[in-house]
Amino acid sequence: MEQLIIKESGIKASRAISKHVDYEDNKVLVVKTSTQFNIDNQPEKTYDTIINIKKINDTRQINKFFEAVNSKLPVGGIFVSCAETKRLRKMRILKKYPFVFNYIYYCFDFIVKRIFPKLPVTKKIYFFLTNGRNRVISKTEYLGRLYSCGFEVVEENRIKGLLYVTAFKTGEPLYDKNPSYGPLIRLKRVGRNGNLFNVYKFRTMHPYAEYLQSYIYQKTALGVGGKFKHDFRVSTLGRIFRKFWLDELPMVINMLKGQMKLVGVRPLSKHYFSLYSKETQKRRIKYKPGLVPPFYADMPNTLDEIEASEMKYMCAYDKNPFMTDVRYFFKAFYNILIKRARSK
Repeated sequence: MEQLIIKESGIKASRAISKHVDYEDNKVLVVKTSTQFNIDNQPEKTYDTIINIKKINDTRQINKFFEAVNSKLPVGGIFVSCAETKRLRKMRILKKYPFVFNYIYYCFDFIVKRIFPKLPVTKKIYFFLTNGRNRVISKTEYLGRLYSCGFEVVEENRIKGLLYVTAFKTGEPLYDKNPSYGPLIRLKRVGRNGNLFNVYKFRTMHPYAEYLQSYIYQKTALGVGGKFKHDFRVSTLGRIFRKFWLDELPMVINMLKGQMKLVGVRPLSKHYFSLYSKETQKRRIKYKPGLVPPFYADMPNTLDEIEASEMKYMCAYDKNPFMTDVRYFFKAFYNILIKRARSK
């Protein structure tokens, strides 16, 4: 088994995998496949580890493949897979071809193998011609799909132009039948009375980014303004949208639906909400979230300062709701327009 992996993937990949896998264990399955059928065809309750040395870029229905692997493993079982991520692919192409031509080739490759598979108009044509092989996939999408399919990533290794990922099975897949790829997305947020609702935003992150909040939190600290440092989930276009505050404009839809108001506490994901103190959690669910949060009026830097800012706003709002929202709106407007405060 070890020699097979060395032959197909190299000694560095074999050593990386062996950190978590005992090659002498007869409950280890090694495959080189992009087909779900080859996983479904394996016996039940036989393996504790499944290693696939075929890059997932060639798998047509990645989630179905991951779900099939999940069904063959016990909780705590190990799944090792690999992919050529968007960043690694770009590095390979730019290094392989002469300058200028390499960027032309990269742009063409990105359009055909990244954008076409996502668009309803070109998706069917692309899969008909290629059967889904050699797609461009971001690191965010790769790891996010694993999490959505019931796995937790424990190690990443970049080896010979591929990203090898070791993951443990933590539970059953979420079976997301309608993953969002388009520019307008809906994100679950904690609203008034603790009820979850869909917030509308323009996409600033790669698909499946929402499944990686706990992973990012474990790997990196919160930066200035309570955002994650060096968040690889944010796309290049997304950084531009955030810089000019365009990503949050669709939340006007939530205002029209009565789920939000103009000024108020920021609508938070369940994970980010869990980072707040119990006192702040209990207090902030009494109010509708706002399109313009107190953050832009006070410009806090740390999570503790953000909590203090919101508590100050809520105390003031209880005493005089209308004038508090007016005051916070104009102060936030001044910071955004004059001091160039931006969403990060």
